[in-house]
Amino acid sequence: MPMPSPSEIPPSSSPRPALPLAALALTLALAGCASGPRDDLSLVPAQLDQQTSQEGLFTQPVKWSRERPGCQGECPKLMVDSLAFPGHPRLTGLVDHALAAMTWVDAQSAAPYDTLDGFEAYYWKTAGSRDEVQLTARTRYRNERLTVVELDVGQYRTGMAHGMTGSQLLNWDNAAEKALTIDNLLAPGARPAFDAALRAEHAHWLDQHADAIDNRDTFNRMWPFAPSDNAGLTDLGVLVKYQPYEIAPYAWGQPELLIPYDRLRGILRPQFLPPQS
Repeated sequence: MPMPSPSEIPPSSSPRPALPLAALALTLALAGCASGPRDDLSLVPAQLDQQTSQEGLFTQPVKWSRERPGCQGECPKLMVDSLAFPGHPRLTGLVDHALAAMTWVDAQSAAPYDTLDGFEAYYWKTAGSRDEVQLTARTRYRNERLTVVELDVGQYRTGMAHGMTGSQLLNWDNAAEKALTIDNLLAPGARPAFDAALRAEHAHWLDQHADAIDNRDTFNRMWPFAPSDNAGLTDLGVLVKYQPYEIAPYAWGQPELLIPYDRLRGILRPQFLPPQS
């Protein structure tokens, strides 16, 4: 799947949309429950700059690669590098369902499947000879109370100039067994302040890439800042990950912006901030 350099994408080109994630956002919202975590219990430990994964949920790999059964010659491929969480079937099922949902690219109709098994059966019936799909889930952060999973889908369909990719961060409350949406993470009324902190980090990120930008004004017109709900808690702060074409050319991949916790006090709910010494 060749990736063009920024200079190869003319200003008049129409960006190919990333994988639609609206259905997945609904999935994650429905996976939560009405009540949020307790405000008097921090879910982020005081130790920063380290993953306390030894205290997190146990994981098992789900990894395989297959071609269409009975196919001869050039055949479509499906690769899965995911995770299961023994003893936590709700999280295991949510990861499976969310990865399947992320493969569907028709925003006008619902997917005819809702699990990876269902997607695989559909894919073998419809895939072209050179089609490839790779589905990945990995933990980005773990501690005793939180599990943050990154879900990634890459698809190449026969005849495309390049593949499509999409990513989603899933924040999971281990005790409550629920997915946490951006509304669960932010204090009431704090969305404008969060977006302002994200905008400041975006400006800093552009400064770090100044050598790759021929004209900053042109770049800002083509790839303006955009807010995002795709946020995940980490040891150092809140990570926001963008899809290709959202804030940069395709060749830049999926940009990541990290807002440190010290800039998020009064913005995140107290239980999602590390305790102050």
